[in-house]
Amino acid sequence: MRASKLLLEITIYYVVIGLAIFIAVKIWPDLRNYLPIGGVEQLISQPAKNPLEASAAVRAAHVANFGQSVFWLVVAMIAAILVSLPVSWTYMAVRGGHEYDQSLVNTIIVLPMVVTGIVIIVQNSLALAFSLAGIAGAVRFRNSLKSSGDALFILLAVAVGLSAGIGAIELAAVITIFFNYCFATLWITEYGEREGMKRFLADYDGVDHAAPPAPEKKK
Repeated sequence: MRASKLLLEITIYYVVIGLAIFIAVKIWPDLRNYLPIGGVEQLISQPAKNPLEASAAVRAAHVANFGQSVFWLVVAMIAAILVSLPVSWTYMAVRGGHEYDQSLVNTIIVLPMVVTGIVIIVQNSLALAFSLAGIAGAVRFRNSLKSSGDALFILLAVAVGLSAGIGAIELAAVITIFFNYCFATLWITEYGEREGMKRFLADYDGVDHAAPPAPEKKK
């Protein structure tokens, strides 16, 4: 039932968001020119470039003034949050026990917004990119991840932020859809479960082979 609820929630969520965007673009066709979408086309079809040159420009050709720039950035931030929400639901469902980390749930939602802003700042500027790397290297991250599996959620959050920052939020949506359904499938099937193993996903079928045997009662 837990897996069915998770799959139903994320499926309904993606369908509702997709229909809302489809209807909005149908009613206002020009709206597509002011949204952070379409960048994936440029990423896939662009010719090979010098690695020191700027990559695909932000997909915002029709943004021509301050108001439109703010609107584009706000939409990109909101889109990053909307795409990240189902990922946080997946983490909360599949992660259990003492290894559950609320700070990671918050990071999954907030980090894409931060990365989106960073991508806008360093866009087309190699000097800014190196400056950012130096600043990040000077910062100490005291909270280490509890499992290598948690790193996947952080990596996905970064990918969502990068996608939103370059105006390719549809790429972030596709990545998160496959990510969520893949993790839900691994959770349901308990793929890779083995006696005495170190568990990452919460126990699904109630038979925890990783748990130590219960001590025998003395007669």
